[in-house]
Amino acid sequence: MAFQKLRFERDGRVVLITLDRADAQNAIDRALNADLHAAWAEFAADDGLDVAVLTGTGRAFCAGADLADYIPQFLDGDMLKVRANVPTGLGGITRGQHRLAKPVVAAVNGWALAGGFELALACDVRIAAEGAKFGSYEIHRGFHHGDGGIVRMVQSIGVARTMDIVLTGREVSAAEALSIGLVSRVVPADALLPTALDYAGRIAAKSQVAVRSAKETILEVTGRTLDDALRLEALYGYSSGDVREVKRQLDSFFAKNSGSGA
Repeated sequence: MAFQKLRFERDGRVVLITLDRADAQNAIDRALNADLHAAWAEFAADDGLDVAVLTGTGRAFCAGADLADYIPQFLDGDMLKVRANVPTGLGGITRGQHRLAKPVVAAVNGWALAGGFELALACDVRIAAEGAKFGSYEIHRGFHHGDGGIVRMVQSIGVARTMDIVLTGREVSAAEALSIGLVSRVVPADALLPTALDYAGRIAAKSQVAVRSAKETILEVTGRTLDDALRLEALYGYSSGDVREVKRQLDSFFAKNSGSGA
């Protein structure tokens, strides 16, 4: 389908989704929000695509929700409008399509602020350019994250660090984000997209039955008691493979290793 404010570019089994509002630091207005919801739905439904890479044009990954276009609909609305927003969320995958089975890699090229920070957190893996910066800027405007930012930060980096970042609204550099586990790696700006696309390609080369089951398992065990988590991991892990593919891989392994163990 045609998108107004993002680019949806297929490269084999990987799709590069690029927020394309550089003049507004890729802030999410209602049109871009609708584009994102549609893009994730198209990605999910396309059997030829296995992994998505999300990035932004210009100097920003995403500066958050557009303060002039997106936010006022809730300030002028009533509680029913706020309640109607709960099933969908900002940017499609922060809430609503957050159970997307296929992996999503964020290539954070610059500022990821407020709702843009939440959008990055909603991705499964985050790779950042050296100059990227993160921030919970909502606190400067009189409110706080409402689209998964607090939930996902607590899960990723714990209560104390989340308190520090959210209550102060301070900037978090790419180097600090790496040191506390908000991103998986930091690379030079010119290496960001090649690195992210190569990373996505390596995921796409694996058994997608296993990849999607692994993602589902990770999401399901988060926050559960140890016994529940172990039970779910065993259930999902031992049923996660395509039997024919597993047998083929095992036959290949044993042929190369003369019957040695894993």
